[in-house]
Amino acid sequence: MYKNFYKYLFDFIISLLLFLLLSPLFIIITIGLFFANHGHPFFLQSRPGKRERIFTIIKFKTMNDKKDVAGNLLSDAERLTKIGAFVRKTSLDEIPQLLNVIKGDMSLIGPRPLLTIYLPLYNEFQKRRHEVRPGITGWAQINGRNAISWKDKFELDIFYVENVSFLLDLKIILTTVMNVIQSKDINQADHATISKFDGN
Repeated sequence: MYKNFYKYLFDFIISLLLFLLLSPLFIIITIGLFFANHGHPFFLQSRPGKRERIFTIIKFKTMNDKKDVAGNLLSDAERLTKIGAFVRKTSLDEIPQLLNVIKGDMSLIGPRPLLTIYLPLYNEFQKRRHEVRPGITGWAQINGRNAISWKDKFELDIFYVENVSFLLDLKIILTTVMNVIQSKDINQADHATISKFDGN
């Protein structure tokens, strides 16, 4: 009952309240990133959701679009702005995703939505992560986040899919808050984001 009804209701109410509460911070960060990223404070990208339905995820844009002499984007670490680094370190870049939750594209808790180009690379086990709505945070995020391997990440995602419950969601929320406060497991060493998934 919780998985099929109350979880969505919980997501909608909590996300709406959080967005209203954080709206002043949302506006301040938007203005700061507007200037840091030359008029582009938001990062928009297509991601697969529940049952692999494609939606547009919205986050604060923490990296600029600087390129090398050949016209190629610089590395993530090189494009990470100062304000972007702070926003990412404090996980404030996730605030806009509350709008995705309100819309019903995402959940507060669930497997993180990955890139659409990964869809053909999943095996049957890995595809099960799309049996539930993707989340802003999840079981994998409180058990290593970007510091763990893809194999471990998928196993943790499927564990969540098979064990969704209010108590598990509550544990994930509380642990996520503690991890954010401690800036724990945010990035791999020498990388702004996790390495790309290249299949099995």
